[in-house]
Amino acid sequence: MLIKNGLIVSPGNQLEQPADLRIRNGIIETIAAANSLTAEPDEQVLDASSLVIAPGLIDIHVHFRDPGLTYKEDLHTGAMAAAAGGYTTVICMANTKPVVDTPETLTDILTRAKEEKIHILQCASISRGMKGQELTDFHALRDSGACGFTDDGIPLLDESLVQSAMLQAKTLNVPLSFHEEDPFFIEKSGTNRTAPAVAEDVLVARDCMMALHTGATIDIQHISSAHSVALVRCAKALGAPVFAEATPHHFTLTEEAVNTYGTYAKMNPPLRTEADRLAIIEGLQDGTIDCIATDHAPHSTEEKNKDDFFAAPSGIIGLETALALGITQLVKPGHLTLMQLMEKMSLNPARLYHLDGGTIAEGRPADLVLFHPDETFVCGNYQSKAENTPFTGWELYGKVHATICGGKIVWRG
Repeated sequence: MLIKNGLIVSPGNQLEQPADLRIRNGIIETIAAANSLTAEPDEQVLDASSLVIAPGLIDIHVHFRDPGLTYKEDLHTGAMAAAAGGYTTVICMANTKPVVDTPETLTDILTRAKEEKIHILQCASISRGMKGQELTDFHALRDSGACGFTDDGIPLLDESLVQSAMLQAKTLNVPLSFHEEDPFFIEKSGTNRTAPAVAEDVLVARDCMMALHTGATIDIQHISSAHSVALVRCAKALGAPVFAEATPHHFTLTEEAVNTYGTYAKMNPPLRTEADRLAIIEGLQDGTIDCIATDHAPHSTEEKNKDDFFAAPSGIIGLETALALGITQLVKPGHLTLMQLMEKMSLNPARLYHLDGGTIAEGRPADLVLFHPDETFVCGNYQSKAENTPFTGWELYGKVHATICGGKIVWRG
């Protein structure tokens, strides 16, 4: 395959230049000056004029609901949604039915994931049954292919268990990801008023300091509070091996969105104030927040359209809108450069999970996304089974034209 006349934006080697790129056997074989390579007989050619060629995006936080909840999403539809959004690698959370807490469940998912056209990795749960009482067998699960551990969706409240998990994770050199919402402070989930920021702040403070003292690499998931951003910044300054992720909805929307979008703006942690939103953007700018992750959380229309706001499940889909929201909300206003955005969406996620991603170079895997940063599209017609997002109908910059995984085109837009 020959990709001609695109603008490479590669954060791993800080390469930003017009180029031609040849792919052979799933590997980037040649990078040359734009319009300098000639197609070989029968070679597939992609014209990338006006397009950015970036490393395939990596989402460290998705829910594909498989096994057990496949009326919401499954591995195949989740993979198609990811490819449509420019993602070549995703990391699935463990809160399936059954929970991913045994090698058998993990092996089943990873075996079926190999049939899909993108890379689907899987976290195992930290605690058995995600009950927060007893650790899973970290060594057996790691040997079976778990890329990390998380009880995402449920906070861990037993400090002894958290410390044991951190010590084991450090030994195995795998990250732990934490959902930080202390239920003591929460009246009802889903709004800033009933699930205030202090619920997040106290657990972020605890886990940052425990990471500092144990040396375990942790990820603070879907950070939403200005104070939590400040706590992560402090922990990093102290030398703690802490990563943090932010979602597009948390850097785009505030709690006021609930008045407009109802349950389609209900998520955990909730949307917060404009000051919190701006603090998240500042954290992305100064490196406090390393990654942009979607927390892709599909639900059925019937579940989301409940009359009682608090009876509806929390979460929204995000794989097919994340890149465009990053360009529209962060790059176009000047908060981040396109290179910095790609760092948050490919390089840093790869570093957290020890993956070969975020860099376009000869000899590296041909996992790429081609998109037009100045072309708009209207959100809708999703590849996901679900439609639960407030962004339907929004016109955004950053149309994905092609996603390439392992040297093969897996999406054409």
